[in-house]
Amino acid sequence: MLFGQTSKRADGAAFQRWGTRGSAAASIAARLTYENVERRFGSTLAVRDVSLDIEPGEIVCLLGPSGCGKTTLLRLTAGLERPTGGRILINDAVVGSTEMHVPPEKRGVGLMFQDFALFPHLTLLENAAFGLKALPKDDARRVARSALERVGLGKYADEYPHILSGGEQQRVALARAIAPRPGVLMMDEPFSGLDTRLRDEMREETLAILKETRATCMLVTHSCEEAMRMGNRIAMMRAGRLLQAGTPEELYHAPASIHAARMFSDLNEIPVIVKNGKADTLFGKCAAKGLANGQNAVACIRQRDVQLLPVGKGRAGRILTTRFLGDTALLEIGVEGLEKPLFARVREADAQQQGTDVGVKVNPADILVFSAEPDDEDQG
Repeated sequence: MLFGQTSKRADGAAFQRWGTRGSAAASIAARLTYENVERRFGSTLAVRDVSLDIEPGEIVCLLGPSGCGKTTLLRLTAGLERPTGGRILINDAVVGSTEMHVPPEKRGVGLMFQDFALFPHLTLLENAAFGLKALPKDDARRVARSALERVGLGKYADEYPHILSGGEQQRVALARAIAPRPGVLMMDEPFSGLDTRLRDEMREETLAILKETRATCMLVTHSCEEAMRMGNRIAMMRAGRLLQAGTPEELYHAPASIHAARMFSDLNEIPVIVKNGKADTLFGKCAAKGLANGQNAVACIRQRDVQLLPVGKGRAGRILTTRFLGDTALLEIGVEGLEKPLFARVREADAQQQGTDVGVKVNPADILVFSAEPDDEDQG
């Protein structure tokens, strides 16, 4: 559905889409800094020694699997939790540490929850104005109405949340988050409950609003695609630790660990041994930076980097299975010299049928090599 069209409310009436709207008021963006932040719950370390500096106006996506500490870090930033170690600073002023705790309402941090958390007994206007209690009532209503206009729902300010679709409820939650013009905006997996088409639309419109408001934003997600589409930088977490932070291009092309590589790509993983800074694979020698001579390692080949060639070129292979995935196909290939099949993701038009003999090639420069030794989290 295109911007400017209408969608149906639960009562059958038509809601205005995003096409006709106002402008979001600009915030004064704040710098957000974490210095060795820790959060312990009993014997469990939910957040471990996290240090990160976010520039004013920057959008950083906090990426990682469920249970890795993303939401805990968000709650620490908003003031809903207190750190058990380290410091959180906004514009170089400490707002959270073991000694200092600035309450949430005094931090200038907006928070948008995964489940939207709208109040069913309040109108859309009253929901949008909920964080504006410091303003006179008429001023609060004016600011809230402007925020609703920006998300295309101004005409329905006196309606109640129960008549809204999921996407429309999210738009109200976004209006409520931006209405106070926060210097920092925290968003906890805001698109996870939406269908694919609506999720894409909400991402693009939310990104446009964030750029208008110029607020510093941290967006929590477990989707690599979402992180790459939304973030100026991505901060990747695992088991409470910050694994790596950088641009989407940096994290994709130069992952710092096998865990980071797995987050961004489906991998073929082949055991190898490092010799003189190189790993000798079936497809040639590749760099094994930072790994010791004789060390056990894993050579990682992205599925998209497996190339099919005519028979007689490259390594001899045979297509074992072909799975149609729409625009692409996933091929399982038995390769001479490998104990386990390789998986290749190719264009659907380039897919080969089961039983077809092929040549297989991988550019050694595209192979990533990581230590095979378990890290602290793998050991529990």
